[in-house]
Amino acid sequence: MHVAIPLYPRFTALDAVGPYTVLGFAPGITVTFVAAAPGPVTDDLGSLTLTATAGYAALAHPDVIVVPGGPGTAEAMADTGLRDWLVAARARWTTSVCSGSFLLAGAGLLAGRRATSHWGWRDGLAAFGAQPVEERVVIDGPVITAAGVSAGIDMALTLLARLRDDNTARAVQLAMEYDPDPPFAAGSPRCAPPGLAERALALIR
Repeated sequence: MHVAIPLYPRFTALDAVGPYTVLGFAPGITVTFVAAAPGPVTDDLGSLTLTATAGYAALAHPDVIVVPGGPGTAEAMADTGLRDWLVAARARWTTSVCSGSFLLAGAGLLAGRRATSHWGWRDGLAAFGAQPVEERVVIDGPVITAAGVSAGIDMALTLLARLRDDNTARAVQLAMEYDPDPPFAAGSPRCAPPGLAERALALIR
């Protein structure tokens, strides 16, 4: 079972590394970072670099694709090599985290499908023919989309349960000690204090 995670300049690190950690723990699953060409790719904060060990052509038909989001999404949507690879791969599962869903949408993979993204941009998916859904993880056929950043871990566990079984996913969750207990009830616009949404968006624009 081969999972490909495409990297592009100014991706959000946790979008890629969260699912990488979940799926990389599971036996029998190989995770590879890919890009237009092998080499280093720097994240949105400019201080973390991951290395793509393969180009798109070298991993033309992975079983699973996990597309991270990030401020570089707009530029990545103009990358015809990435778009063509997403379409031609015909992966068993095609997934995204945060604004990575817009890369799927731009490739025509969300047309007519329910999908989610970061709450600040989710409604924009409608312009691509998708049906925006306010849920943390959305499954529609062979496509799974996750909401913002940290939701990528939830998405990967959901995916792993389908690739293997529930107990494998539970074992990985326990191995990671993924037992969220945030200090503040501010992880969603529904529960955040008034005015905080604007401040939060200013941090990531």
